[in-house]
Amino acid sequence: MSDAKKRQVKHQPAHPHVVAPVTPTPKTGGLPWPPLIYVSAIAISIILHLLYPLPWLGPPMSFILAPVGWLALLAVAALIFSAIRTMRRHKTTINPTAMPDHLVTDGPFGITRNPMYLANTLLLLGVGFVSGITWFVPLALVAAFITRKIAIEKEERWLAEKFGKRYRDYAKRVRRWI
Repeated sequence: MSDAKKRQVKHQPAHPHVVAPVTPTPKTGGLPWPPLIYVSAIAISIILHLLYPLPWLGPPMSFILAPVGWLALLAVAALIFSAIRTMRRHKTTINPTAMPDHLVTDGPFGITRNPMYLANTLLLLGVGFVSGITWFVPLALVAAFITRKIAIEKEERWLAEKFGKRYRDYAKRVRRWI
């Protein structure tokens, strides 16, 4: 018997003429890959900077990028705080390896479908702009790409399966990043 059939039989209601929906297999457990990806990118950026420092832009660009970096870091704090607050208000998990209980579409989720991942990417860019460590910039993009492939695409399939048309409409209305 296939896994989908087993789930359907397992969730069979007491009344045989009422069909229970097949729920997606929860993604509980496992490593929280996105945070590890970004922590790894930070560590690799610092190690590469110590071993193979790359040149940073001189004035006037460095004078412009440092304040832009501080603004990015402020945006990181705002995104993380508001995303966690919004998820808690909707009583859904903030754990990236757990299946959400509710589809959250307001707060920062009304601007980007992935505010926490966007915040992590902005963190690397902001630190790179403020510190002048060039390695943070390309590794922010690499971390974002890996997060998309390892986490986001899988999460989007699960959300589409669990929330159906509501999620597909939301995905059409709100961009993945910004």
